[in-house]
Amino acid sequence: MRIATYFTILSAILLIACSTEGEKYTTYSEPSDPNPGDAAAWSTIYKGIHATFGSIDERYEKSTLPKIEITNNWEGFAWKGEKVNAQLLVWASENLNKVHCKVSDLKDGAGNRILAENINTFFVRYIITDEFAGGCGHRKPADFDSSIVADALDPIPYFDIEANSVRPVWVTIKVPATTESGTYTGNVTIEAKHHKEVVFNIQLEVQDKVLPEPIDWAFHLDLWQNPFAVARFNNVEVWSQQHFDLLRPLMKMLAKAGQKCITASIIHKPWGGQTYDYFESLIKWVKNEDDTWSYDFKDFDNWIEFAMDCGITAQINCYTMIPWGNRFTYFDESIKKETTVTALPGTIQYEEIWTPFLQKFTAHLNEKGWQNITTIAMDEREPEDMQKMIAFIKSIAPELKITLAGGYHEEINNDLYDLCVSSEHIIPKEDIIQRADKGFHTTFYVCCVEPYPNNFTFSPPAESAYMGWYAASKGFNGFLRWAYNSWVENPLTDSRFRSWPAGDTYFVYPEGRSSIRFERLLEGIQDFEKVQVLRSELEAANDEEAKIKLRELEETLSLFEISTLKNTPAHVFVNKGKNMLIELTNN
Repeated sequence: MRIATYFTILSAILLIACSTEGEKYTTYSEPSDPNPGDAAAWSTIYKGIHATFGSIDERYEKSTLPKIEITNNWEGFAWKGEKVNAQLLVWASENLNKVHCKVSDLKDGAGNRILAENINTFFVRYIITDEFAGGCGHRKPADFDSSIVADALDPIPYFDIEANSVRPVWVTIKVPATTESGTYTGNVTIEAKHHKEVVFNIQLEVQDKVLPEPIDWAFHLDLWQNPFAVARFNNVEVWSQQHFDLLRPLMKMLAKAGQKCITASIIHKPWGGQTYDYFESLIKWVKNEDDTWSYDFKDFDNWIEFAMDCGITAQINCYTMIPWGNRFTYFDESIKKETTVTALPGTIQYEEIWTPFLQKFTAHLNEKGWQNITTIAMDEREPEDMQKMIAFIKSIAPELKITLAGGYHEEINNDLYDLCVSSEHIIPKEDIIQRADKGFHTTFYVCCVEPYPNNFTFSPPAESAYMGWYAASKGFNGFLRWAYNSWVENPLTDSRFRSWPAGDTYFVYPEGRSSIRFERLLEGIQDFEKVQVLRSELEAANDEEAKIKLRELEETLSLFEISTLKNTPAHVFVNKGKNMLIELTNN
């Protein structure tokens, strides 16, 4: 049952230092469930641990007794180099203390192993969410249907499960690229203090195909990072060593998902301060008393070098030369204070502001060796303003690449190195092919506009995996989401925000915690890569059998039409696609 009230979090972000069995870790308090469940139903089950493998396509309710077929066996398929997901459910009518997941090596019949260090378990944490309810626009929590849903993945070694509740456990298996193909078996054991352990059997068929390393993936992933949210949440100074230490696990996790782009704000509030933690400029702008300009690139350089060290190296997207509101802020030496002016593309004032900057900026990029990977990036700007800005850049710094997340406009198509359109826009495939021939990227995005597919905390998990499949179906070479970690006030407990549906502003959680949504997105990206590998191999083979398989591949991809999600859930199509990949790989 859902309620339409704003319920209080007992402890907004209570991080607790714990020490159990010699292991130290931090955890936090979850929001209480507004629906305590049916006590009578819980009273019908026997004492002790109840557990089963569940579906990764389900978000299981915390206080509802599961009605699910019990199975201790899981079977899966993976390419070498792939990470696969499974989900366990644990529940009881009594308190379970010090619940722990123990994993074994996976072994085949020839003595080969996938070591236990490649298998990770996470207690899935519940968070407050709301509903789509029209999508974009300001909202008050009390006006929207609210509930708690399973999403955050907590890597803590022990967890106390309260009576009359369900606790999902997310399992990931990373198959090393050097693994021999074959069938591997092992187990996951659920332990709890003073209770008999429960053993679950894993059988994984490692297929004779190798997935490239994430840095080599063709998929152009662009999830926008917000370093300022990390500093605020952890109460540390921006760009301090503590700040970078806290950013590192988040950025490395993103790199391992194949992220290509570094988000760099080159002006103050490029999006008008729409997020809880607005973006400061990484470059300090100073207008000197003699009307010349000075620029301090220290923070910009440190951020870019740090992101590259974490493994994100392909592209630097600089926001922006057409900010929301067309407002630009700088320090004015003549009056000794910050000054904000409004300047529209195509005006003399705009050119006076940006000409010296572009000259100094491009010279600096050349010094750093970043010229070829840096773009000036815009977000949902009007084509008329884009045309004026593009003409201006060409006149001052023609070597700079330009990116746009927004609509598709033929008049500027050839000027955009990286074009990302909303999922409701369809670009002719011939245009995408022509852009690819030039080395251009053409991707799609979702935001508060689309009820489905999307990545809200209440969205069905398979919708995140759907993104990779949709890209493959329409010829896009990637996906953009405007917020990797633009956290709300209390991101560990309440994903709602003053604008947009819950979860719209972030994929992952503090302290390097992943989410069901992020792991399923990664799964879809891996499937995209498999499609590219198989398609290339079948096209190269060019025999009758290969042509039949290629037709099967394309026919399956043709099923991914967003309109069909109105009546058919995303997991139906995703699972059809995955089964097709298994068959094509084995045959």
